[in-house]
Amino acid sequence: MGLRRPSRWPLLRQLRGEDRLGLGEAARSDRSAALRPRTESADRVVSSVCPYCAVGCGQRVFVRHGRVIQIEGNPASPVSRGRLCPKGSASKQLVTGPQRELKVRYRRPYGTEWEELDLTRAMEMIADRVLETRAETWDGRLHRTLGIASLGGATLDNEENYLIKKLFTGLGVVQVENQARI
Repeated sequence: MGLRRPSRWPLLRQLRGEDRLGLGEAARSDRSAALRPRTESADRVVSSVCPYCAVGCGQRVFVRHGRVIQIEGNPASPVSRGRLCPKGSASKQLVTGPQRELKVRYRRPYGTEWEELDLTRAMEMIADRVLETRAETWDGRLHRTLGIASLGGATLDNEENYLIKKLFTGLGVVQVENQARI
């Protein structure tokens, strides 16, 4: 890349022109004029809630061809008014990052070795065990089970806690707690 003539330098354009604050034409370059927003190619925008803490900041998830291409704060959110903390701003990495786990490690009862299971198989195993435990410990007189309990953690947001409570209540589980109350 060759040197530009001093007359093309943004600072000199700012000092010589009408745009003394450098907020308009003085700050523009050929490169910046050619830039396009990352969100421009999205075919749809989905409203969501940041998954990190319990604040519940609103997010706009930009999707192209079924893949997340950008996540930004949602200005329509009364909670965050379009702002996200550093973790919320980086939440795209949760779904697109190369470190995202798509398999789980499982050790069978009395086993000595770990094996890899795909996420679908692991979820099916959990569902089977929940239904089996519920059936074995069901109290038909009180319409509840004491064979399953849940202890949530501080990393769960309000929406996750709400869904967990609804799920376990629907299953007849009465022992649902969160570490924030303990």
